[in-house]
Amino acid sequence: MWFHGAALLLLLAFAQLVLCAEDYYKVLGVQKTASEKEIKSAYRQLSKKYHPDKNPGDSTAETKFVEVSEAYEALSSAETRKIYDQYGHEGLQRHKQGGGFQSHDPFDLFGRMFGGQGHFGRHSGQRRGQNLELKVNIALRDFYSGKMAEFEWDKQQICEECSGTGSADGHVDTCGVCRGHGIVIQKQQLAPGMYQQVQMQCHACGGRGKTIPHKCPACGGNRVVRKKTPVQVTIDRGAPRGHQILFEGEADASPDYVAGDLFVTLQEKEPSLEEDNPDKVDGTFFRRRGDDLHWTEVLSVREAWMGDWTRNLTHLDGHIVRLGRNRGEVVQPNHVETVKGEGMPKWHEDGDSVYHQTEFGDLYVTYVVVLPDQMEKGMEKDFWALWQKWRGKTGVNLHKDSGRPDKVVLSDEHDEL
Repeated sequence: MWFHGAALLLLLAFAQLVLCAEDYYKVLGVQKTASEKEIKSAYRQLSKKYHPDKNPGDSTAETKFVEVSEAYEALSSAETRKIYDQYGHEGLQRHKQGGGFQSHDPFDLFGRMFGGQGHFGRHSGQRRGQNLELKVNIALRDFYSGKMAEFEWDKQQICEECSGTGSADGHVDTCGVCRGHGIVIQKQQLAPGMYQQVQMQCHACGGRGKTIPHKCPACGGNRVVRKKTPVQVTIDRGAPRGHQILFEGEADASPDYVAGDLFVTLQEKEPSLEEDNPDKVDGTFFRRRGDDLHWTEVLSVREAWMGDWTRNLTHLDGHIVRLGRNRGEVVQPNHVETVKGEGMPKWHEDGDSVYHQTEFGDLYVTYVVVLPDQMEKGMEKDFWALWQKWRGKTGVNLHKDSGRPDKVVLSDEHDEL
């Protein structure tokens, strides 16, 4: 490990020479107008991507890891970023020689960001924090069209004021009660003359083995703080309900362990006419079942019986799905019509690309026929005459065809139960 660390420091020195011709902003893949949040986000992604523990034996990735660390260290500080923007690498070098800027081990920088000693727990044998799951409610239209969404959650982060030491002045003492072990041995009497030794967490230092004379005002000596942390989630078109997106190493951080993984679970939320339907589209109230969508369309008696009607459904992305019947085409109550290719996009990890062309499920439309509960007297008379006229010619007597008795014989005698 010592040899590995020494090699990285040499690599860092080499990278400083190379980066004289390499723009720090380009190294992180951000614009010169990038905010502190954007710079930090770029470092988090790139440092994990090129970390030597994830790329064993890859010297190119190791070099990139060092470059990314140096670029972030220079741009994360308002003072050094201003110097770099005005005077470039040469200005930073002069500032460093004057004692105003000191480079750190890339692993230390990574450790301050993600916890632990700057290594991934699965490779270094370090204790690893718990994985966390966050459930996010997503509108159906965003599942259909895809979207880049951002939300915040209350994340435990390593205190930046004290770099995770918990001390205001950087001074930490060995606990005088447990002598740095974090545990104490206590005797408990089981019976007269019988004792048991019990190992317990040290009450003085909370099991850390260290005490802090002057606690950090930001974290109160806890070494960690809770902060609202933004998370950007890419919702793929057609992503299924319950789809999980993995953010490696983005769970709660601590100096005592490597941060676990954050799993963001996508849930479909109930549609809201006001919040989720600004364009007043019918598709907001589609019902999803797998890759298919379902819709209920209401018809009047005239439309269901006589035809000659149209409906223009506005789909989730605003395009029109036309429904209709010509004159004389009958629609039976509860009839289900299948509209091919108007369902959800079928999710695929490649999305729309040269490797895959998106296919769609179907839209199922169920027709409900609404009967009038009241009629004007004249209308009732006209309809009755019409039914009587045609019933005698082509009508069907459903009661007679059923074979049921015409008369009901009532008996005064009943079988006893």
